[in-house]
Amino acid sequence: MEALVDAVPAIRQCAGRPRRRPAKLHADKGYDFAHCRQALRRRAIIPRIARRGIESSERLGRHRWVVERTLAWFARFRRLALRYERRADIFTAFHNIAASLICWRFVQRWFC
Repeated sequence: MEALVDAVPAIRQCAGRPRRRPAKLHADKGYDFAHCRQALRRRAIIPRIARRGIESSERLGRHRWVVERTLAWFARFRRLALRYERRADIFTAFHNIAASLICWRFVQRWFC
């Protein structure tokens, strides 16, 4: 988990220096270990991890469904669901096209 947190790119903001790390991290019960919590605290990240046997994971679902929904939007594009392209640059281009179409459809619904 530490390598994953360290690999997060800088978070862009409107003004000021970009943040290097998120303010808090939401995780499920699989990451409920003392060393995981300590590693996050060393990096000044507030751990929001459900405790095994004590808390349910339902509260984490409020934030998690955003990611699940976004992945479902990308899965609607069959070419991306199963990777047909061997070259990474072409695959990335199709991802960018899919993201553009998703945003365009969202804007269309918002203004119509």
